[in-house]
Amino acid sequence: MLLIYVPKMTNRLGYTINVVMRDILQTEFAITTDADTFVRHAEAKLCYAPQPMGGTDSIFLKSSHLLFETVIGEQECHPFDWDGTPAIFPVFHKDSALPFDPFAAIFYMLSRYEEYLPHRKDQHGRILYTETLAYKNGFLQTPVVERWALIIKDLILSRYPNTVFIKKSFSFEPTIDIDSAYCYMHKGVFRTCLGILRDGIHRHDLSEVRHRIRTLRKKEEDPYDTFDYIISLNQQYRFQLIFFALLGDYSMYDKPISYLNNEFRQLLQHIGDHSKVGIHGSYDSALEPKRLEQEIQRLSDILHRPIYRNRYHFLRFTLPRGYSNLEKLGITQDYTMGFADQPGFRNGSCSALPFFHLSRNQEINLNVHPFITMDTTFHTHMNLSPEEAIKQYHSLIDEVKAVDGTFSCIFHNQNLCEQFGWEGWRAVYEDVQQYAYQNTQNTNMNTKDNLDLEND
Repeated sequence: MLLIYVPKMTNRLGYTINVVMRDILQTEFAITTDADTFVRHAEAKLCYAPQPMGGTDSIFLKSSHLLFETVIGEQECHPFDWDGTPAIFPVFHKDSALPFDPFAAIFYMLSRYEEYLPHRKDQHGRILYTETLAYKNGFLQTPVVERWALIIKDLILSRYPNTVFIKKSFSFEPTIDIDSAYCYMHKGVFRTCLGILRDGIHRHDLSEVRHRIRTLRKKEEDPYDTFDYIISLNQQYRFQLIFFALLGDYSMYDKPISYLNNEFRQLLQHIGDHSKVGIHGSYDSALEPKRLEQEIQRLSDILHRPIYRNRYHFLRFTLPRGYSNLEKLGITQDYTMGFADQPGFRNGSCSALPFFHLSRNQEINLNVHPFITMDTTFHTHMNLSPEEAIKQYHSLIDEVKAVDGTFSCIFHNQNLCEQFGWEGWRAVYEDVQQYAYQNTQNTNMNTKDNLDLEND
């Protein structure tokens, strides 16, 4: 068993070591502040402190100050490149096994420390990706948290080769946001008439009027009703598919089908028979917990089950308020961590990990599932063609596979309609699924080969 010595235990330090050793590296470990216990320990040991422990041959990682603080203030991260890996929080000690503090670096990224500090926001109140340390220093598209954890693992194995780490495998997690389940159907008389007038007068598009009328007469399929296609494809690959349903009231930014509509309710129940379903908290719900509570209850009543998953619509939330509200409402899994207009690793990670609430200086009962890409990011914000988007997906999947993480991505049912400028994006969706599946199969084969070698 690995024993880790620290001069003082703090909430920040305990959280970080647990996340690294328990959740990412998955090894047996213990923490001690007693020097004599550490010296007597005969197995693997690591000293994380300002100075090395005399009288031992343990691995020494010089600590910076961050994990021993309780205040929130500007940090001098001093990013630099170390052996091809981005690094922050440099340390200077001739005996330190690394020239930076990986635990402080991991905590800084996972806690979203910089989002508690003053920063510029966009028109929706979201942090701009251009404001982040990762973007400014060229590692937004790198899962640095897992990379730093694997560096720690390699250090331990180089000194203590018998240390056991449970092997993780690459996984793929497709998620679908249901902003509007139908393009034409089930929108009520007023919205339907308004749509016909808009198409016929403002857009001068009689063909769309004809499509709308034929759909309303059930002579054509509704363009946004791609759910059977999505479910059928997923049955081929059997990934953990998750839908997020928007059940807020109609507003400037929320235009869902009414939660009272029987067809929509039956659709959600059908989806719930084949996959996980979470709430897609409406535009204002991150600021108004009563509104979010109402939306959660609506989904729970439809599906006849508790709701534990959330993704805020427009990815609109601020820290720590957005996550504090989720915790109070019993949401334990959030999928909002990412950027609307840039792919990458907002918290530096591609793993579902507990969240540390900096203002309260404690870990809370909420797991953060960071997503890496969203269809509208490539199509609308970056103006990529389907072929260009596929290359981006492959590159990012390769980054995640290299650290045995989880590639979580967002698609929308309406964007798989092959209309309205989204022609060719079903091919993207299918290619991403196939490429991810190939990588999971390769991972399983490699794992089997390793086990066969061990058995031999």
